[in-house]
Amino acid sequence: MTAYDVGLLILRVVLGVTMAAHGYNKFFGGGRIKGTAGWFESIGMKPGTFHARVAASTEMAAGLGLAVGLLTPVPAAGFVALMLVAAWTVHRHNGFFIVKEGWEYNLVLAASAVAVAATGAGRFSLDYALFSGTDFYNLLHGWCGLLIAVVLGLAGGIGQLAVFYRPPAKA
Repeated sequence: MTAYDVGLLILRVVLGVTMAAHGYNKFFGGGRIKGTAGWFESIGMKPGTFHARVAASTEMAAGLGLAVGLLTPVPAAGFVALMLVAAWTVHRHNGFFIVKEGWEYNLVLAASAVAVAATGAGRFSLDYALFSGTDFYNLLHGWCGLLIAVVLGLAGGIGQLAVFYRPPAKA
């Protein structure tokens, strides 16, 4: 056991549970899917119900996947896509700082997930338990992990924005 592996475990679990909680809240919190769908419609992500379900499911899957360290670059890509869409649709007009509803938080979550994909999930992960000692394990960290997280995440986020985002007309 090393401090490195414990540190990665703490980072993965905190990031993952935080993201999964956002998805859980969309499904079961105050407004549920219906309220989330209405909000998505209001910011230009149409159809709102579709995006509410996709966002909630992706947040839960990416969050839990990162928390347990399973195929780590893939959930990290989910973080990148989610945070890119959130930053672009909601936060970009508000500046950088979160205290002014800016995109600072989105950047921290996405960059942290990419860093985990680059370093690997560590010894206390399903990646290590299932794949260590195999050639496949080498795809789950290092430059390959970083590229998977960034390229897949950017493709997902940009693709979603290009196909579905229609900002509301300014009043």
